[in-house]
Amino acid sequence: MTKTDFRREHIYIAILACLLIAGFFLPGWLRFLLQTALAGGLVALGVALQMRAGLVNFGQGLYYCIGGYAVGMLAAKLGITDAALLLPAAILASLLTGAVLGLLLARYREIFFAMLSLAVSMILYGLLVRASWLGSTDGFNIPPVSYLGWSPERAIRPAITYGVTAALTVLSCLVVARYLRSGAGMLCEAVAENEIRLEYLGASPKRIVFIAIAVAAALSGLGGGLFAISTGHVDPTMTNWTTSGQFVFVALLAGRGSAIAPVIGYFLLQLVRTYALDIAPNAWQMILGAVMLSVILLLPDGLWSLVQKRRKA
Repeated sequence: MTKTDFRREHIYIAILACLLIAGFFLPGWLRFLLQTALAGGLVALGVALQMRAGLVNFGQGLYYCIGGYAVGMLAAKLGITDAALLLPAAILASLLTGAVLGLLLARYREIFFAMLSLAVSMILYGLLVRASWLGSTDGFNIPPVSYLGWSPERAIRPAITYGVTAALTVLSCLVVARYLRSGAGMLCEAVAENEIRLEYLGASPKRIVFIAIAVAAALSGLGGGLFAISTGHVDPTMTNWTTSGQFVFVALLAGRGSAIAPVIGYFLLQLVRTYALDIAPNAWQMILGAVMLSVILLLPDGLWSLVQKRRKA
C-alpha cells in the first residue's frame, strides 16, 4: 500500500502553493480551469482519505452538491452574498450531513458501503431534479459574492476568486496532512488492513471510519462552495453518479502518497479533457479513456508513484 511521506509533506504543500501563485500569470481560461479543478480536487482528496481506510465512496458528490447548493440558496434566495459566511455554511451543511450519514455508513464496508453511499447521493439527485423552485435539471445562477464586505470590480473579480480558492486549497491540504499525522489518521490504514486486530488493541474502527467520513464531507462541502462561487451556477449533476465516479477515478489516478496528489490529479484530468475536446470534439471520450487506461496499466499506484520512485532512485 502507498504510504504518506510524513517527513516531506510540508515540502510538497509548499511546492503546491508556489505553483498556485504562478497561476495568477496564466491565461484567463487556463486559470479558471485550474480554479474549478482545485474545487473538485478537494472532493477527490476526501475520497482518497476514505480510501486509506479501505472505503470507496461512490456518492461523494452528495456533499459536493450540498456545499454548492448551500452557497447558492443563501446567495440567490436569501441575499447573503459574503464568502466569509457562504463558505463556512457550505462546510457546516456538508459536515452535518456527513455526520448523520456517517452514523449509518460507518457500519458497512466494501461494496455495501459503496452502493449505500451511491444510493443516498442519487436520492438527492432525484429530489433536486424534481424541485422546480431550485431550477430542476437546469439549476440556478448565483450572484457575484463579496469578501468581508468588499465587492471587487468585475475586472479583478476572477483573480480575487482564484486567490481565495488557491489559499483555501493549500490550507485544506495542510489540515489533511496534519490529520494523517494524527492518531486517527494513521489508524485509517489499520482499518483497511485488519479491523479485528485493531479492535483487540482497544481502538474503534467505526469511530475512525466515522471521523474519516466527516472530514471528507467537510472537504467536499468546501469544494462545492468554491465551485459554486467560481462558476456562479449550481445544478443537480453535482451529485450525479457520473460526478462521484470522476472523483473516485481521480483518487485512483493520482495515488494516495500525498495530500496534494488528488488536487494535482484532478487538474491534469481536466486539462486532458479540455484539450481532447478541442482536438477531437466527436471523439474526446475515446482520447480521455485511452489516457486513463494507460495510467492505470503503467502506473497502478497512481501518478504520485513517479515522485516516490524518483526519491528512491
